[in-house]
Amino acid sequence: MTGVGDLFALALDTIRETFKRPFAARETLEQFWFVVSVSWIPAMLVAIPFGAVIALQLGTLTVQIGAQSFTGAASVLAVVQQAAPIVTTLVIAGAGGAAICAEIGTRRIRDEIDAMRVMGISPVQRLVVPRVIACVLAAVLLNGLVSVVGVLGGYFFNVVVQGGTPGAYLSSFTALAQLSDLWVGEIKAVVFGFVAGVVACYRGLNTAPGPKGVGDAVNQSVVITFLLLFFVNFVITTLYLQLVPGKGA
Repeated sequence: MTGVGDLFALALDTIRETFKRPFAARETLEQFWFVVSVSWIPAMLVAIPFGAVIALQLGTLTVQIGAQSFTGAASVLAVVQQAAPIVTTLVIAGAGGAAICAEIGTRRIRDEIDAMRVMGISPVQRLVVPRVIACVLAAVLLNGLVSVVGVLGGYFFNVVVQGGTPGAYLSSFTALAQLSDLWVGEIKAVVFGFVAGVVACYRGLNTAPGPKGVGDAVNQSVVITFLLLFFVNFVITTLYLQLVPGKGA
């Protein structure tokens, strides 16, 4: 339980230190570029089969119940609301987050973190804040990219593979989708990116001594991020479905 409290404390400290000066803008831009550069290609490659599986499964189901005209709406909403934010954050946590954890963990075992504190420099403000902001910005941008790729992949497999009608696919989406569906996907991307960045930095700052400690911290950061990701997704999805009525409801 102490670790959980420390993780939440680091998250609150990160939010507080974000608004303090000086702001490490250069470090933030460098970390943002790094996270995007190692994540965007894997995210696109993972988004294609995700969109295809969702379209194929929903296409088969709608044919069985005689609701083929709603295949487009169901598959697109599933990609935008659920698949895109999850895929984006999983890739960011597995690629960018792991590298961030390894870097901070290496600084930790070299006593650089303690040296920064001795010199009066806040490790949270200097190291954690730029990396968390970079993960959040990368998650927001990649979420849009993954959404587009997933929707196009679902469209291709539904229309070409299953013989669906392009007009029905698009018209059902515009009939049932609403702008709040896109917003909740972006909100999830912000929250998930923040979680991925904070967990990676937390495990890096609390790395055990030695190279083995760094490797264990990286593995733990990825696993913890995945677990928190699905829990937070459940909470946000439940609140959204309860508070925001569906179009036409």
